[in-house]
Amino acid sequence: MNRFGGFSEVYDKSKIVVVPVPYDATSTWIKGADKGPDAIIDASPNLEFYDIETGSEVYKQGIFTDNPVLEKKSPEKMIDAVEHCVELHLKKGKFCALLGGEHSVSIGSVRAHRKKFSNLSVLQLDAHSDLREEYNGSRFNHACVMARVKEICPIVQVGIRSMDSSELGNMDKKNVFFAKDIVGSGKWIDRVIGRLTQNVYVTIDVDVFDSGIMPSTGTPEPGGLSWYDVTSLLKKVSGKKNIVGFDVVELCPSGNRAPDFLAAKLVYQLLSYKFGG
Repeated sequence: MNRFGGFSEVYDKSKIVVVPVPYDATSTWIKGADKGPDAIIDASPNLEFYDIETGSEVYKQGIFTDNPVLEKKSPEKMIDAVEHCVELHLKKGKFCALLGGEHSVSIGSVRAHRKKFSNLSVLQLDAHSDLREEYNGSRFNHACVMARVKEICPIVQVGIRSMDSSELGNMDKKNVFFAKDIVGSGKWIDRVIGRLTQNVYVTIDVDVFDSGIMPSTGTPEPGGLSWYDVTSLLKKVSGKKNIVGFDVVELCPSGNRAPDFLAAKLVYQLLSYKFGG
């Protein structure tokens, strides 16, 4: 089995557990997000493992790659399986980084984290608001993920630039930071942090990035955030709040390896902010 970073770490000696969830049953346009976890892991050994920003080598904390969650009978059963897997790791004191797969995989991870951490909010970085009550006959479609997460704990949405009018009634606009309002604004990061609780779970749909640097996703959108928009936010959130877990989802490999590497670097960068900042 391939492992993140190529690290063959012992579970008991590792603080960090990477959980791949290669699930792509409810995607509605470009299929292939189930190949995303493998693409991230395949790219990851090519990272440089010294992080310039934090002056740290987070891999020394121990990064263990779990077996993938392979439940595919239904979105509900997959979400339950993810919840069970993540909950087991959290009970053993591990920090979990989930690799999707489509965005619906996040629901189970948020459920597990909410059981352990009080005063939890979810920071969503995404092109899409994902607040539909149901889509294509399912309440657990990837287009409904934040409607389900919002039932678990408060959410703050960043980078949004695409939505349906049916989602307006389910949206708390004071907790939404549209991409159009971020461009050229110097104070948006502090405003985001002001809306978060002390414990924060981060869910990152890679389509939050501009499609010029992240074309490999199921629903690419122009007008997205830059690498430094995203990492500046994550660095400051990590310094001001307690990031308790995260996921990176919706990478849809296309043969262009640069987006795969970007996603792998993003995982390692956020781990560096968490443990080496």
